[in-house]
Amino acid sequence: MAVPSPCTNICSIDPATGYCIGCLRTVEEIAGWGSSDDDGKRAVLERLKRRALRKD
Repeated sequence: MAVPSPCTNICSIDPATGYCIGCLRTVEEIAGWGSSDDDGKRAVLERLKRRALRKD
C-alpha cells in the first residue's frame, strides 16, 4: 500500500518556522515527496508527528 501524502490543501509556508501551516512539511520535504520511496515518506511522517507535538 502506498504511503499517503500528509497534504491538507492548506499550502502556505510559515516564515517563522519554515513549515507548511497545513501539513508541517518543509519546502524540501514537499518537493521531494513524489520522488521519495515509501521508507523516505514514512521518515517524513515520523518527523511531522514530532513537529506537531512540539507545536501544541
